[in-house]
Amino acid sequence: MVEIRETKKGNKKYFYLSHSYREGKSVKKKELYLGDSIPKDIEEQKKKFLQEFYKEKFLNNIDKIKNNFNKEYNAMPISAKKKSKDNFAIKFTYNTQRIEGSTLSLKDTANLLERGITPSSKPISDAKEAEAHKKVFFEMLDYEKDLNLQIILQWHKELMEQTSEDIAGKIRTHDVTISMSKFKPPMHLEIDTLLKEFFDWYNREKKNIHPIELSALVHLKFVTIHPFTDGNGRISRLMMNFILKKHNFPLLDIPYTKRNSYYNALERSQINKDENIFTQWFFRRYISEHKKYLK
Repeated sequence: MVEIRETKKGNKKYFYLSHSYREGKSVKKKELYLGDSIPKDIEEQKKKFLQEFYKEKFLNNIDKIKNNFNKEYNAMPISAKKKSKDNFAIKFTYNTQRIEGSTLSLKDTANLLERGITPSSKPISDAKEAEAHKKVFFEMLDYEKDLNLQIILQWHKELMEQTSEDIAGKIRTHDVTISMSKFKPPMHLEIDTLLKEFFDWYNREKKNIHPIELSALVHLKFVTIHPFTDGNGRISRLMMNFILKKHNFPLLDIPYTKRNSYYNALERSQINKDENIFTQWFFRRYISEHKKYLK
């Protein structure tokens, strides 16, 4: 909880924002000097102060994760690195497809992508999209240039062309709704402008924002624009991991079992127009997924 602390020096008063928090067995305090009067926008100042505090706290741990991950990864034999990537590709493909309604189990996905065994009792479209996703995932890992609309359209085309050729790699020209969501995506007439603004923002800010926050914001901003008829979540999660890979951070797999909290964080950010809701969820999820690198 953030409180206002007042001190006196002679006849003058000075004010601070103060936040006490527990670290291990000790209680610590973070403070911000306000001046000799309480600002009119004090509630906004409190909110910003708390946001910056949590960002700093999360990012310190996330940087430790990166360092420890790279020490471990760089020491691995080439064959072990390949196996690690293959295993991640299977889990990531399973979860990202399952979140979007695929019926394939993790075992189905592993058999399909490792052994070429197509599950006989599941829709063939689910199998085709899983195979396409694995292909696009490895293309994303090998892509050496930076994010741009052309590569995103290409990834979407390859992801969707075997099951939805009419929309594959194409910006939607109609309005859409999201099932069971209070958020209404932008009208199709807004998309070109919003995509231009997205890439202007990305190219302007990509060197100013911590890579983990950038990864979260790329995901949030792109999926909020919702430029495709279908496949927006999968493409956004690929873009998210492209940023992580580009900056040598371990990749993130959002488990299907965590989909409710994931959807909730996205929707609350979108409806309230508050990016911090999703970025804080993202920081916590990232640390939880990679907590072994904090030991």
